[in-house]
Amino acid sequence: MLRSVSILLLVLWVVTACSAPQATAASEITVAAAADLSPAFQEIGALFTERTGIRVVFNFGSTGQLAQQIERGAPFDVFFAANQSFVEDLAAKGVVDASSMTIYAQGRITIWTRADQALQPQQLADLLAPAYRRIAIANPEHAPYGQAAREALERAGIWEQIKDRLVFGENVAQTLTLADTGNVEAAIVALSLSVSSNGRWVLIPAELHPDHPLIQMAAIVTSSQQREAARRFMEFVTSPKGHEIMKKYGFIMPNEMIESARER
Repeated sequence: MLRSVSILLLVLWVVTACSAPQATAASEITVAAAADLSPAFQEIGALFTERTGIRVVFNFGSTGQLAQQIERGAPFDVFFAANQSFVEDLAAKGVVDASSMTIYAQGRITIWTRADQALQPQQLADLLAPAYRRIAIANPEHAPYGQAAREALERAGIWEQIKDRLVFGENVAQTLTLADTGNVEAAIVALSLSVSSNGRWVLIPAELHPDHPLIQMAAIVTSSQQREAARRFMEFVTSPKGHEIMKKYGFIMPNEMIESARER
C-alpha cells in the first residue's frame, strides 16, 4: 500500500513539473542608441549577453530621430542618447522613466579625412582651403554631433564661408561614411568612430562647442516590458568593465567629467 502511494505521489510530481510554466532561459532587450555608440556598444552588447544570457538588439541612429520614434511608441526598452536634452524632454512627457535617467559618458568631435588622400587638416580654419570642396557634418536639425560641429564652425569663424559646401549626414555614422567613400573631402564626426576607423583625425577643442558639450544620457522607456533587463544593461554600461570599453573608444567617463569641471 505504501509503495503504491509513493508511486502515485511521484507520478503527480512529474505531471506537475512538466505542466508548470518554464522560465525563459534568456530574455531580449531592444536598445535605441546614438550612432556614435556603435563600435563600443557592439563590444559591450556581446559581453553583456555572454555574461547574462540576455540578448541585446541595437537600433543605432540620430538621437533626435530615435527620440521621435520613442515618443510615437516604437518598441524600445532603453534609450542611450548623444546628449541629455532629448532624454530630459522625453522624461517631461512621461515617455521615459525620469528616475532611471543616467549620464553615462561625454563625447568629442574630430576632423576626419581618408588616410590615402593628401589633404590633412590640422584645425577647422584649414577647411577654408578650396581643396575642401565638400565637407560633411551630421544634420544639426536632429543630430547632437551635428549641433556640436555647427557650433564649432561658427566659433571658429568659418561657418558662413563654408556652409554652401556642407553635406549633411542623417547621423554621425553616415557622415563618416560620406568621407570614407570619397564623396566629401573631410568630415566632422565622433571621436568614438574616428578611433575605430582607418582614417586620419584631429581632435576639435571642446572649448569650441560649449553650448553642445555632448553630455550623453540614458533612460529606460516607460512602456518597456523588459525594464529589469534594461536596468541591468544600463548598469553594465556604467560598470568598471563598461567604462573600460567606452574609454577605449575615446569617451569621457562621468567621474572624469567631474574632475575636469573642478580643474576649470
